[in-house]
Amino acid sequence: MPTSAVTAMQALAPLRAAGPGERVLVIGASGAVGGYAVQLAKTFGAQVTGVASTTKVDYVLSLGADAAVDYTRGDITRSGERYDLVLETGGNRSVSSLRKLLAPRGTLVLVGGEGGGRVTAGFERALRALLLSPFVPQKLTGLVSIMRQDDLHTLAGLLESGAIAPVIDQVYPLAEAATAMRRLTDGSIRGKVVVTP
Repeated sequence: MPTSAVTAMQALAPLRAAGPGERVLVIGASGAVGGYAVQLAKTFGAQVTGVASTTKVDYVLSLGADAAVDYTRGDITRSGERYDLVLETGGNRSVSSLRKLLAPRGTLVLVGGEGGGRVTAGFERALRALLLSPFVPQKLTGLVSIMRQDDLHTLAGLLESGAIAPVIDQVYPLAEAATAMRRLTDGSIRGKVVVTP
């Protein structure tokens, strides 16, 4: 919980500053960070759309999303919809294609990513976003979360109130850690898997 929820909360900082009523798109809404992002964005008063695969659309709606989009049925960047904040929690869509989803003064936050060069690894898109941001009206940024005590206190309060809840897909004994790790990479989990000693 601390890593994924803190990352989601820090990615949503522009939303918290803007106040309720913002339109938010969470790409990767069925993962650990994305699942918390959906819950937190709703708690902060946003209208939330989550993007996930066919089998996870209902799950994303159960987290509180107002709408869920199945990315296997079409390219989300060609939807014509515009959002105040777009949070991508992984993937390899280009920064230019993700900008098509942004309102004129919207914010794109990239958390992680796939691919990239030998030196930049998954941070290549975030670096491109940072370099492009000064020259476009939208704010384009990457995020590397940092554990902060005040964030943990805020999350603890939200957990205690029931505003957010951790989602555990499955618990594995230590002897099945390899199976748990395979599930992390095959895209079949919803939320997190837990390995117990």
